[in-house]
Amino acid sequence: MPLQVSEYSWQQTETAVFLSLPLRGVCVRDADVFCTENYLKVNFAPFLFEVFLYAPIDDESSKAKIGNDTIVFTLHKKEAVMWEALSVSGVDKETMQKIREKSILKVQERAKEATEAKAAARREDQKYALNVMMKIEDEERKKIEHMKENERIKATKELEAWKKHRSKAEEQKIIQREDKLHQQEKQIEEGKKLKHKSFPRNSTSRNLATKGRNSENIFSEKLKEDRIPAPRSVGSIQVNFTPRVFPTALRESRVAEEEEWLHKQAEAQRAMNTDIPELSDLKEEEKNPEWLKDKGNKLFATENYLAAINAYNLAIRLNTKIPLLYLNRAACHLKLKNLHKAIEDSSKALELLTPPVADNANARMKAYVRRGTAFCQLELYVEGLQDYEAALKIDPSNKIVQNDAEKIRNIIQGTEVKS
Repeated sequence: MPLQVSEYSWQQTETAVFLSLPLRGVCVRDADVFCTENYLKVNFAPFLFEVFLYAPIDDESSKAKIGNDTIVFTLHKKEAVMWEALSVSGVDKETMQKIREKSILKVQERAKEATEAKAAARREDQKYALNVMMKIEDEERKKIEHMKENERIKATKELEAWKKHRSKAEEQKIIQREDKLHQQEKQIEEGKKLKHKSFPRNSTSRNLATKGRNSENIFSEKLKEDRIPAPRSVGSIQVNFTPRVFPTALRESRVAEEEEWLHKQAEAQRAMNTDIPELSDLKEEEKNPEWLKDKGNKLFATENYLAAINAYNLAIRLNTKIPLLYLNRAACHLKLKNLHKAIEDSSKALELLTPPVADNANARMKAYVRRGTAFCQLELYVEGLQDYEAALKIDPSNKIVQNDAEKIRNIIQGTEVKS
């Protein structure tokens, strides 16, 4: 329950009231001041001060100053009269409650009006900003259009000047051509005059020339008729047959089925090699997963484990269904202490080594042992012992696996400290 503050002091003039309210430890952050024209309340936990004013005040121009354990109010009166007291006397609880509710409603309405006014002002500002932006855009657009118009006028003028220059050049060419024609006509007329003077001599020589040419043509035609073609030269013709993938002759085969099989094989090979740029540097025989597996085994034997992993990786990208690739890569990871990868590859090899038969028993035993070894190096001895026991179920007579399993049991039981 809040403590009502009854100690305060106040003074007045005809236009203002000065109220001093002492509150120990009061600060701006923790004090809650609520003021309307007839009601004043201060809430500073655990203290509460409220007064129902004698006459209305101008709450918008009134002020409060907080500091030095005191709140000083300067309340401006609406009417310039002297008050008989600070608060109204003889007010019952019901009237007080009505004054409180009325004050709260008035403050809420004022806050609502202020919010609406701010929103309206914001809308006006946005509208003004939009108008300014539209004006700027209009000016920019007009400027661009003006520049375009100037460029168009400039281009039009240049085109007209070019047309005039071209027409002048064509006129000059026409004049030159007419001059040449005129000169040629003159030369022709002069030549005709010269020919007319020497006509009898030229006609006789022309007749003799034509007779000589006719005799030559007849002689050449007779030679052509007497000419016999030369005999054909002897030679050999080579016949090449289309190479076939299948050993049977073409007449004994089913062409449609063979073509379909070859197409599928080519598509599979193309799909396999499309996303592997490393294959571009390899020969055809080196693009075989088995060849890459053998290469990885040789690298493992020379203790080049990283190169062996690269060979196994490329082989797995070519064929993901060969369990020995994962099993051998797990051995490389064990040597390099990549224990989690060794566990993943051993597990993948066990997935592919199904169903469990006698032919894959040795590979399954190696997978369990390698995965169990990785678990033990990660200090997961229970999981490692389970894999070693699974390996012993496959090969119960393997002494090495028996000894390792016994060591793991001793570690789990606490009889042997891990070195």
